[in-house]
Amino acid sequence: MAYHVDGKVFESTETGYLVNLNEWDRNVATEIARTEGLELTQDHWDVIEFLRDQYFNHNGELPNNRHILKGMQEVWSDRKVDNKTLFDLFPGNPSKQAGRIAGLPESLRKGGY
Repeated sequence: MAYHVDGKVFESTETGYLVNLNEWDRNVATEIARTEGLELTQDHWDVIEFLRDQYFNHNGELPNNRHILKGMQEVWSDRKVDNKTLFDLFPGNPSKQAGRIAGLPESLRKGGY
């Protein structure tokens, strides 16, 4: 599987994760999301940026759904954030689908909460 963005080919694993994390940018993320039937809003980008920050600035941490929920409650302090909020944004499982769109490696943990 591969993603085609701006005339370039970005290789991915069988499950759609980028092979080379350094090739990720917002255009690549938009294409990955498009292939998954998502149009990215600012809320999507907030989650993606949170995941990338956790991975690149916290020793390769790949947050689970509970950790994402807590992080987004801080970012979106003006509203209630619950699992439904995250699954409405990323119906394919927030930690996995958002991580894939964020250009992070696939999490090998079981479950998503």
